[in-house]
Amino acid sequence: MTGQKSNSILPQGFSFGATHCGIRKKRADLGVIVADGTVSAAGIFTTNRVKAAPVLLTRRHLGASKGRARAVVVNSGNANCVTGPAGLAASRRTATALARELGCPPKEILVCSTGVIGVPLNAERIVGALPVLTAGRTARREAFDRFAEAILTTDTRSKQSYASCRIGGKTVRLAGCAKGAGMIHPQMATMLAFLVTDAAASPSLLGGMLRQVADRTFNAITVDGDTSTNDTVLLLASGASGAPMLRPGSDGERRFAETLEKVCRKLALDIVADGEGARHVVEVEVRGAPSDRAARRVAETIATSPLVKTALAGADPNWGRILAAAGRAGVPFDPARARVWVVGRLVCRGGVPTPFDEAELHGRMLEREIGLAIDLGAGDGRARMWTCDFTAEYVRINASYRT
Repeated sequence: MTGQKSNSILPQGFSFGATHCGIRKKRADLGVIVADGTVSAAGIFTTNRVKAAPVLLTRRHLGASKGRARAVVVNSGNANCVTGPAGLAASRRTATALARELGCPPKEILVCSTGVIGVPLNAERIVGALPVLTAGRTARREAFDRFAEAILTTDTRSKQSYASCRIGGKTVRLAGCAKGAGMIHPQMATMLAFLVTDAAASPSLLGGMLRQVADRTFNAITVDGDTSTNDTVLLLASGASGAPMLRPGSDGERRFAETLEKVCRKLALDIVADGEGARHVVEVEVRGAPSDRAARRVAETIATSPLVKTALAGADPNWGRILAAAGRAGVPFDPARARVWVVGRLVCRGGVPTPFDEAELHGRMLEREIGLAIDLGAGDGRARMWTCDFTAEYVRINASYRT
């Protein structure tokens, strides 16, 4: 069960496990990540004012332990949110039970849940499964795969990402997995992401890097404009690579931050690609805004516009919807200076249409990946976001989510 025997693609110092504990009808619904010893940890969480019990507890545990952790336990099928004092008790019960199995303080256990909101969580099902789950965990790739599958809800596939870099003459590995397909929006969305590395770093350094990287990856995607109650991204660093401790401003920190962003970006784009009912991954680029913040606001408005997203579903080059969405974002610009591109074709200049072959553009919009761009002509601000189209399948999935 030691991470020292892990497959070469996985960081050293961790083992993984997954099982079916009875929250869901058939599929695996409980997973653990266990470090060989206490490791550095950092997390970012939903900004929704309605926060699930595991989010509240995990934030407290990270504070109480000063960013140290031994394990993560995750259940799917039940969000344990809006469940009152009993919900918090269920999360505490889970943490206490796993801590007893591992012989560590409960504050070193990080708890996550995902699934239906407002349904009481039967913690005894989790507690009853933990002894066999923890005893059977391994550091092998297959175990990590099973963990990545156990955290899914409406996802159609697991989402994993791996990368490595050299620090101090040592190979440092980073692996991540995530879940999310709906209720996805910037400032964290219904997504869970778990990142493990064998780099050596302090909790404060990890936290700073994670926040910066998340702003350019997990907080730059949207599927439907809804921010969840359970969003959590956790990063654990074992130091088992033998590489020197990451120092602020060092080349090692820069290389690790680039590797972390690479892993997180792939996971974020995988979430968009697996958006509920989605057929297209869409990059929205905004240029020429009064500031980067203003550009981000325009990009977010375009990326969440139901009219834009339904036009994308129909491969309709209706650029007027893009310009109209930008116009309601609350950012000052002169439409007479704006330009709009759809899949690389200039379709609007100076607020009026430019000639283009609509049939040809329609054909290009049938491709899996689509690019939209707008230049507001109002400054140097830039931003980029990723989204997907809205299809009837999204409505079907969410209309019958609980039934």
